[in-house]
Amino acid sequence: MILGTLVFGNFMATLDSSIVNIALPTVRRVLNAGDSVEWVILSYLLTTTSTLLIMGKLSDWLGRRQLYITGFVIFVIGSLLCGLSWSLWSLVTFRVVQGLGASMLFAISPAIISDTFSPNERGRALGITGAVVAAGSSAGPVIGGLLLGHFGWESIFFVNVPIGLIAIWRAWTVLPPSPTISTQRFDLLGAGLFLVGVTTLLIGIDFGPDPQYGWGNPLVIRLLSVGGVLLLAFFLWEARTKAPMLQLSLFRVRAYTSAILAAFCGFLASGGNLFVIPFFLQQLLGFNPQTAGLVLLAGPLTLSIMAPLGGYLSDKISARWISSAGLLITASGYFAFSMLRADWVWHDVVWRSALVSMGFGLFQSPNSSSALNAAPVMQRGVASSLIAFMRNLGLVSGIALAAAVWYSTRNNYALANHIAPESQTAQLLGMHYAYLTMTGLVLLGALISLTRGKPAVDPPPTVATADSVPNVA
Repeated sequence: MILGTLVFGNFMATLDSSIVNIALPTVRRVLNAGDSVEWVILSYLLTTTSTLLIMGKLSDWLGRRQLYITGFVIFVIGSLLCGLSWSLWSLVTFRVVQGLGASMLFAISPAIISDTFSPNERGRALGITGAVVAAGSSAGPVIGGLLLGHFGWESIFFVNVPIGLIAIWRAWTVLPPSPTISTQRFDLLGAGLFLVGVTTLLIGIDFGPDPQYGWGNPLVIRLLSVGGVLLLAFFLWEARTKAPMLQLSLFRVRAYTSAILAAFCGFLASGGNLFVIPFFLQQLLGFNPQTAGLVLLAGPLTLSIMAPLGGYLSDKISARWISSAGLLITASGYFAFSMLRADWVWHDVVWRSALVSMGFGLFQSPNSSSALNAAPVMQRGVASSLIAFMRNLGLVSGIALAAAVWYSTRNNYALANHIAPESQTAQLLGMHYAYLTMTGLVLLGALISLTRGKPAVDPPPTVATADSVPNVA
């Protein structure tokens, strides 16, 4: 019952991040938004990514149950306000509210699963969660299209309200209390440095590939520099303060650090693929958006099947081997994509997408289970949120990296051969090197995954202390 409650929250938050994409053209027209409509997506992504670590720490500090339910309440309120928006910037503001709630759900859900299930069941539970997240990603465009066609763009937000209220009631009824460390001072300075640093850095990374700005634009350079300096200051402060938001000793746990670095490499490649493949399908193969959407369903559908299997196997086989093998399969899929040609048909893309997702499904759940098994119980909220943070950071950075490789290769080839950068030959060459870069990143992730060592021994059950709530066995 606890798992069912949690995966429902994950499904809603994931669905909402994908369902909005299909409504952007309508929102742009109705609210007269112009190119600024991208902030409807960007505001949600920036908010969730920059607050994940803070929410994880708050869940360790105040209790996971309380913060998870609070997150759901904020998410539902944000959804209602989004549906009532009267302008682009009111919608962007309310998407920030919605993103705060979603951040709590994403950050805390794996930690509650880890608290609830024993080590030999954790992989299966996380695998089911991964399948539901994949289902939310693939169902978003379909459900969004139906709602848009019959009830207007506001309905994609209003639909969250009644469903969310039921989910809040279930969470209040089902989720158990969790240990807290509320006597410890909360690291406000560290939280502020992290929040502003990550937000600034991500805006710079997002603007960099945009032709309107470019990596050499003074604004982009300033954003990246300020974000980097603030994050460096965050880590220096965390090493000095007595009550840090992020215990840097967590990174000395090899199994945990290897897992999050391997995940970062995998999601870098995923972000790059999510950016390049729609352009390949529509610009070079000439598919219309509907056909391209159907072809792209192969990935999420395969992932929804393989994620539970990967979780099940992780309870039987060391995550070191199954996660690394999964990344090798994914790397072979990206390498197959690097041979892309303009005469491919739909099934040439489908089997490669399925191969990429099959490997990632085998990797993701065992990798997360291994990381959470290695994390100390009282830091599990931060450890869980850091996994989600590396996923979001990898996706955003992967888009920028793929764009940089694609555009620079394409432009250099076009300049050397006196042809247009938009020509088919130049575009294919740029995408070819983008996919080779993705292949290399995933192979690096597989190598890191192999270094995680033997499975961690799960810490003993939490007992009541002066700094924790009474045990609620």
